[in-house]
Amino acid sequence: MAVLDLDSADEQIVSFGQDATFSTASIIKVGILAALLLRAQDEGREVTAAERQHAEAMIRNSDNEATAVLWRAIGEAEGLDAAHERLGLSSTHGGPDIRWGLTQTTATDQVKLLRGVFSRGPVVARPPEGLSQASCAYIRHLMGQIAQGQDWGISAAGSHGSRWALKNGWLQRSTTNLWVINSVGQVTVHGHRYLVSVLSGGNASMEGGISLVERAARAAIGAASAHARPWPQ
Repeated sequence: MAVLDLDSADEQIVSFGQDATFSTASIIKVGILAALLLRAQDEGREVTAAERQHAEAMIRNSDNEATAVLWRAIGEAEGLDAAHERLGLSSTHGGPDIRWGLTQTTATDQVKLLRGVFSRGPVVARPPEGLSQASCAYIRHLMGQIAQGQDWGISAAGSHGSRWALKNGWLQRSTTNLWVINSVGQVTVHGHRYLVSVLSGGNASMEGGISLVERAARAAIGAASAHARPWPQ
C-alpha cells in the first residue's frame, strides 16, 4: 500500500512493500484512460463521442468490453507503457496481448499516476508531456461516479460524508481460484486529501479481500497522518 497527503508540505509518498508487484485487474482502467487522453492531446483533438462512451462505461461500470476497445485504441501494452513512462511510472508493465488485467504494477506507481491526475499544483509531467488540466478533470469526474456496488475499497477510509474518487479491481485467478483485490483513488480525511493505493493478491474470497483492502486503507491514512515515516517492516 502507498499513500500521499496532497495537503501536506511533505510531498513524499509513504509506502509499505513498495517493491512488491501485483496484477492490476481493473484498476488499470485509469491508466488506459490516461493513455487515451494523452493520445488525443498529442493529436490536438478532443476524445470522440464513441471514445467518451467507452471511457464512461469502463470507469463507472468497469465494463470489460469497453475496456478491450480502448486497450486496442491505445496500442495495447506498448501504448500503455509509453503513457506511463511520460507520467513518471517506472515499475508498471502492460499485460500480454488482450489481457490488460494482468498488467503488473506497484502501489507506489499507482500513487504516482494518481498524483498526475489529482494534484492541483504543478507536477513533474504536464503538457506537452503530461495530462492537461481538462484531461485530469475528466478522469477525476468519472472516478467520482462509480456505480453503486463497486464503490467499496479506499472510500471506507474517508471521513463521514466526504466525497471520494476511486477505481477498484477484482479478479479470481483461474490457476489458483484466489482473488486479486485492489483499490486506488482519493479520499478526504479531516480536511486533508489523500491519494491511496492498496494492492492485494491470494485472497480466499472477494469479500475477504475487500475487507482486507478497506482495513489497509484506513491504516495507511492513519500512519501518514501520524507522520510515521518509514513504516516498520
